[in-house]
Amino acid sequence: MEAPARKRMLQVALVLVGLACLSLYPLMIVWPSGWAWHEGHSDYPMMIVGVYATLGVFLIRAARDPQAHLSLIWFAVWSSVVHGAVMAVQALLQPGQRGHLLGDVPALLIAAAALAALAPRRGH
Repeated sequence: MEAPARKRMLQVALVLVGLACLSLYPLMIVWPSGWAWHEGHSDYPMMIVGVYATLGVFLIRAARDPQAHLSLIWFAVWSSVVHGAVMAVQALLQPGQRGHLLGDVPALLIAAAALAALAPRRGH
């Protein structure tokens, strides 16, 4: 794939992943079995929403100049892989959490794969 086309696809992916991060709270409300890990009162959901909303804003900003934000992009890739893997194990071990195997787990792994496939390696 030509470098300009790859860059444009990465820019689109960064915006889409950023928007997905910003959509976490509504997803937790609409599809709690696939996106919310707690029932009843918990402070956890708003903490994770805050972290992902911040990441979403910075990923959208990184779309302007992906090369200048490679460390952020690779952080998003690897943190998503680790977070998705941990959640997958937890969902498999806790029958009441299996909905996450169709919700946030694949979303994180797909986002990580897309960004990793499109992100330039340093120096390119």
